Amino acid sequence: MVDMDNSAVIRVFLLDDHEVVRRGLRDLLGGEPGIEVVGEAASGEQALARGPALRPDVAVLDVRLPDGDGITVCRELRSLMPELACLMLTSFDDEDALLDAIMAGAAGYVLKQIKGSDLVTAVRTVASGQSLLDPATTARLMRSLRADEGEPAAQDARLAGLTERERAILALIGEGLTNRQIGGKLYLSEKTVKNHISRMLAKLGVERRVQAAVLAAQVTRAAVEQRNS
Repeated sequence: MVDMDNSAVIRVFLLDDHEVVRRGLRDLLGGEPGIEVVGEAASGEQALARGPALRPDVAVLDVRLPDGDGITVCRELRSLMPELACLMLTSFDDEDALLDAIMAGAAGYVLKQIKGSDLVTAVRTVASGQSLLDPATTARLMRSLRADEGEPAAQDARLAGLTERERAILALIGEGLTNRQIGGKLYLSEKTVKNHISRMLAKLGVERRVQAAVLAAQVTRAAVEQRNS
C-alpha cells in the first residue's frame, strides 16, 4: 500500500495479451504525476516471472489471457507480495469472474469501457489500500448468491466462530451497507463496527469485507441446496 500523504510514486505493472492495450495503458498511466509503469507482460507466465522482481504497488491485470486468466495471476502474485493491489480489467461483465476475483483478493474490478481518467483514479484508489468494486455489479452478485433470505448457516466451520454481533454485521455487509449505516442500524459507533469487522475478517481468514459477505452467501446457498436435495 502506498502512503498517499507523501510523495511516493505508485509503481504499476501491466498484464494484457494485446500490445495496443498495453501501450495505451502505459501511455495513459505513465503520463500521470506520481505513477510509474515499471513493467508489463503479455501472458500469465511472463507476469509471474517478471512481476515479483519489479515490486509493483499495483498490478493492472487482464482477466482473460491466452495461457490462463488474470485472476490466477492475481492470487499467485499476492501470495508472493501480500501488499500488492490487483486491479482486474475486463471486457466482460461476468459475475463468475467477479466472484473469483473477489475471493482471489483483488482490490478492484473494472470494465475496459472505463474512461481513462476513471482508470487513473482507480489505480490511485487501490494503491491507497481501498477497494474499488462496482457497487451495482457487486450487489447483483450478492443477490444471485443468496438462495433465500435466511442467515448464514451457523453449522459451517468457517462461520461457527463468529459472535452473534459479528453475524449480524456480516448480514448487513451482504446487503451493501457501509460501516456508518451498519452502526446506525445496530446502535453502534462507526469505530466499534470497524473493530468488529476486523476481528470477523481475521476469524474468517479473509482480507476484505466483500470476501466475507461472499463467503457467507456461498455457505447459505450450499446449506439450502443440501437441505433441498
